[in-house]
Amino acid sequence: MATLSKGKYAQAISDQSGMAFPYNEMVTQWDGLFVHYSEVDPKHPQLEPKPTQADGQGLPKARPDRVEPPVLILLQNNPFQTIKYSGNTYVNVYSQNHGRSTGDVVRLYGPTDADGFTNVPTFDGVSDISNASGFTITVGKIDSSGNVSKPSNYFYFQSSDTAINGNIQGGGSSCSAGPVTLEG
Repeated sequence: MATLSKGKYAQAISDQSGMAFPYNEMVTQWDGLFVHYSEVDPKHPQLEPKPTQADGQGLPKARPDRVEPPVLILLQNNPFQTIKYSGNTYVNVYSQNHGRSTGDVVRLYGPTDADGFTNVPTFDGVSDISNASGFTITVGKIDSSGNVSKPSNYFYFQSSDTAINGNIQGGGSSCSAGPVTLEG
């Protein structure tokens, strides 16, 4: 078998730059190009990504999110206002950050005593505010001209009673608004 020359005086042309370099200083790059050692282009790390595992699909012993039951919201003193409009009586209710929507059914409670909740005191001839079936509400505040503004802290309902004057605040203290039936 024949022996190969050591290339001590040989020259080689770089595949990358086309320049001549001593043959002994040439190397084969990762992509197969025969280049001088000063021209070596290292392989980019993204060309050989490290293996990764897929994201987990679920948690052991997971439980669904709980839906909180509706709760009572304590109202400020005299939170009710009677409004007479077009032969009907409406009652505006001030309930800060109530989070209710139009169409929700809300029951209004008076202060508590040893036997539980009392009725909301009658004012301006309106006595049905503590109706056990509750009221279907509309979010906003109605005025005596029938205009509805949209302050977020108000809702109103139509009363079956007839207000005497209208535009009267009432209800007293420690009234609350909540679901028709209380749980717990």
